[in-house]
Amino acid sequence: MCERDTIAAGFDWAVNRRELALGALASLAACSGRSAGGSAAALSEERVRLATPDGTMDAFFVAPARGRHPAILTWPDIAGLRDAYQVMARRLAGDGYSVLVADTYYREAPAPRFRDLADFAAQDGFRRSEAWRAKLDAAAIGRDAAAAIAWLDGRPEVDTKRGVGTHGYCLGGAYTVWAAAAVPERVHAAASFHGWRLVVPDDPQSPHRLLGRTKAQYLFAIGRNDDAKDPGEKEVLRAAAAAAGRPAEIEVYPADHGWMTIDSDVYDRAAAERGWARMRALFRTM
Repeated sequence: MCERDTIAAGFDWAVNRRELALGALASLAACSGRSAGGSAAALSEERVRLATPDGTMDAFFVAPARGRHPAILTWPDIAGLRDAYQVMARRLAGDGYSVLVADTYYREAPAPRFRDLADFAAQDGFRRSEAWRAKLDAAAIGRDAAAAIAWLDGRPEVDTKRGVGTHGYCLGGAYTVWAAAAVPERVHAAASFHGWRLVVPDDPQSPHRLLGRTKAQYLFAIGRNDDAKDPGEKEVLRAAAAAAGRPAEIEVYPADHGWMTIDSDVYDRAAAERGWARMRALFRTM
């Protein structure tokens, strides 16, 4: 449901939303750099640039300061790589993962292009990003995923004996399946939150059609307003996962599209914490 009207309606508040988003950032930052048991964990982070067949990708990398850890590849929502996703990556790294946040808009210009979702709305980001998004089909994301995972596998912080996990938000939800299909031997777990265009009936590259090319377990967490708009999608996903023999947890959450992203106007902490808990359980299977 990542559509122009939905985004515009979500940001009609205008006055205090940025302060609320910053409050969410500060609150979640308190969870960053914590191990699964709650103890402080020292992290190391950097902005990086890595080669892909299509150019040089901007990315953010964060990992525990010591040891080797399973890799996680993060696909941000429609507004791309920015502070909110760096905070979220730190939180995941605090759980004992080496996390790379990809910026798929690197083909256009370095990140960040938008400070947060409010800035995305203010700059008419849906229209501005339309041509950028048009380039991001299954093949392009597959190339990006292969390059990103190869880069991760070359890092001393990554335990290559463990599988790779991937998670994505909004349009990034579809990218998790495309990544799993592009690098099936490495991607063992994929989590899609309020994913967009997971079921496109007339597209042979629709994510639901590619589950059989993967070896991953899945979490598909669906927003209630996305489900209201297309209530049949979850059943198509269930049927596709079953036909492909892929374990998949598919659930409609009591929150609206964007609820997981901490700079979103509809960020819902209770639902987000459930999403984090289910994602942690999924990644422990790798």
